[in-house]
Amino acid sequence: MTAIRDTEVLRHSRLLGVGVHRPERSVPNTEIAGRTGLDPDWIERRSGIRSRRYAGPEETLPAMATAAAEKALAAAGVSADRIDTVIVATITSMEQMPAVAVEVARRLGADRAAAFDVSAACAGFCHALALAGDQVRMGRADHVLVIGAERMTDILDHEDGDTAFLFADGAGAVVVGPSHEPGIGPVVWRADGTRNAALRMTAPWHDGTGLRPEARPAITMSGWKVFRWATNELVPAAQKMLDLAGVTVDDLDAFIPHQANMLITDHVVDQLGLPGHTAVARDIVTSGNSSAASIPLAMEELLAGGKAPSGGLALLIGFGAGLVYAGQVVRLP
Repeated sequence: MTAIRDTEVLRHSRLLGVGVHRPERSVPNTEIAGRTGLDPDWIERRSGIRSRRYAGPEETLPAMATAAAEKALAAAGVSADRIDTVIVATITSMEQMPAVAVEVARRLGADRAAAFDVSAACAGFCHALALAGDQVRMGRADHVLVIGAERMTDILDHEDGDTAFLFADGAGAVVVGPSHEPGIGPVVWRADGTRNAALRMTAPWHDGTGLRPEARPAITMSGWKVFRWATNELVPAAQKMLDLAGVTVDDLDAFIPHQANMLITDHVVDQLGLPGHTAVARDIVTSGNSSAASIPLAMEELLAGGKAPSGGLALLIGFGAGLVYAGQVVRLP
């Protein structure tokens, strides 16, 4: 019997560059309060958010993803024709097919790249990064472009007091390539489908028979259920990420969690016992919760502001609808 040839070549992978697109329009809490009846100060106390970014009509999902990708490629010094795979993490594409990644690859001129999307909500970026790291590590690809891009405002009920103040738009991207030393640690991920009612859409686009709901489906959330799940699950998961990577909290230069809620971030920081020298991403203050885009956006903010060093060790962890989480230790680009 003829054996299938396996071209697997184990090597290391790392992040080579990061780039982002932040929508031009900044929306303060006072504007959200006017639509929902919420108090602006209450919004900040409850979430940590003072303002968030909303995409304009020309800032489409592919346009934002491409803009972020172009900056990541430039930062990495890698041309588009050297990209082997494009992965876009998103839950807000209004087209079932083709994948957003296919259009991004076309716009970039990554003509020989494979391209596909990943749907894992706010944990999507870390899922995609795990796939990209393994592709490079096993010799399936030399360079992989990983993008988190969302227009959460397209699936938002702007009058819903439980969600309207949280979600926002944006895109962030990283280039993953080969390395002489490990730069992306083992992923730790889980899906808890018993909690899927805590964060989901109000209705499917149709019920399977072709009948469509009268009201457009929108994101809905039981905030206290998500908070309780996250505060119970994330700390032991984060500790496992550190253990598998062979590092301790004292080794971390940065902690970059999904920008869901400042109270969740503060809880994990406290329970992990992060030291004072570890920079903690708090991009949520002016960017809001941009789902799969939030981690690369927050990573860029720390690096651009000099709050975390290039080449430093960072713990990434994303979590969201499912309920799911995923994360890993990485060396910053």
